[in-house]
Amino acid sequence: MENRAQWGTRAGFILAAVGSAIGLGNIWRFPAVAYENGGGAFFIPYLFALLTAGIPLLVMEFTLGHKYRGSAPLSFFRMNRKTEWLGWWAVLVSFVISTYYAVIIAWAIRYSIFSINLSWGEDTESFLFNDFLQLTATPGEAGGMVMGILIPLIVVWAITLGVLFAGVKKGIEAANKIFIPTLVVLFIIIVIRAITLPGAAEGLQTFFAPDFSQIMNPSVWVAAYGQIFFSLSIAFAIMITYSSYLPKKSDITNNAFITGFSNSSFELLAGIGVFGALGFMAQQSGVGVEEVVSGGVGLAFVVFPQIINEFPALSGLFGFLFFLSLVLAGLSSLISISETYVAGIKEKFGISRNTAVAVGGGLAAVISLLFATQGGLYFLDAADYFINQFGVAFVGLVEVVVIAWFLRKLNDFQTHANEVSDLHLGGWWKACLGVITPVVLGIMMFQLFTKNLFRQFDTETGNYEGYSDMFILFSGWSVAIFAIVVGFLMTARRWHTSSLEEQKKEVS
Repeated sequence: MENRAQWGTRAGFILAAVGSAIGLGNIWRFPAVAYENGGGAFFIPYLFALLTAGIPLLVMEFTLGHKYRGSAPLSFFRMNRKTEWLGWWAVLVSFVISTYYAVIIAWAIRYSIFSINLSWGEDTESFLFNDFLQLTATPGEAGGMVMGILIPLIVVWAITLGVLFAGVKKGIEAANKIFIPTLVVLFIIIVIRAITLPGAAEGLQTFFAPDFSQIMNPSVWVAAYGQIFFSLSIAFAIMITYSSYLPKKSDITNNAFITGFSNSSFELLAGIGVFGALGFMAQQSGVGVEEVVSGGVGLAFVVFPQIINEFPALSGLFGFLFFLSLVLAGLSSLISISETYVAGIKEKFGISRNTAVAVGGGLAAVISLLFATQGGLYFLDAADYFINQFGVAFVGLVEVVVIAWFLRKLNDFQTHANEVSDLHLGGWWKACLGVITPVVLGIMMFQLFTKNLFRQFDTETGNYEGYSDMFILFSGWSVAIFAIVVGFLMTARRWHTSSLEEQKKEVS
């Protein structure tokens, strides 16, 4: 008898997986990365990376969760007791990300309200940093709580924890059946409006114009793999957790292909919408599109408000739809991120789901208050850089090396996936995970460490963004190290007997 929570439908699982993959980075990271790495030519290495790393890694994590039927730590424990720490490492990385990711969603909620009356004014950059964030002058100074962020942050956590309390089927699945279709419809409306603006054609030309000379540049290929890796929620413990809720007879390979291509399709849609709008802004400003290209927080909260200010009609409506789409994309991802540690805590300690949500989610919500202070942006920036670069990427590299090289589990995973899937895996899948993916991720990590080494000669302190040694130690390195240390501490504690008994039932 299957006692573990399950998805109600296959579509529910796919929407949840796609909802996790489609996040803020799809909208504000991919367009800039594609433009900076060859424009239309970038899609060649991007597609290659999707087929040789993205989908193979999704298949691997789907299989791991489905085969061992547990949260990431429990699945790794059941695969090999010596690898449990790797599951906790990924879970702790997700925990850290959830604490500041929720704050960015809170910004988007607030900006959706600002957009109605264009409350940000003409100087959108000054408004963001001085009026809205009330940013302190010195990194490391928390300052007071910003009420304009605190209130929507409470709303964000109320929605997220409410969904998690409701469970897998009635909570996560039901929420994503609303969030994801609504997000797609909203963004299609945004894209249609963006490409009909004056100057949009020039923006799209800039985005799609191929620079084939970049194809032979190794850094472009690394950028393509990096984009695929970070955008598919791989190594966050998410896909392992979500796939553990699949019925025993579920098509793993097809689910991975659908999830991967759905995510990439949305990224392409986002690129069209963003560059259509940037083309309009460039024409209004009388400059080239390349002079207004931006990414990240600056694109969403500085450049887009500027674009909205220039709209010929219904500017408030366009702004509201844009920021609402950010909210929906963010919430679907935050829910998935939080589910990783809720599931892990529940199974490790043998407590109820509601208690796990209250403890894990409640702790994350309390810590997120730090990022809602006047100095919150500095803490957020440092934590995001170090946990993403030295957390997610490193976890992914170790994960694939441990499974493919040390435990040599790829044959077992291939057999399991092929038993339940219509599309069977072959030698290409093992070659991708055994050779291509670890090599590329290894190059990414080497470049990252080299970049940080060279930074010693570029800034006065030698730190990321020139932050002081004490601040970068407290807000950067310590955050990345925290995920590893706590992961080992969690591993040292024995599993509750209920999780071990459940394993016996699964085996029998």
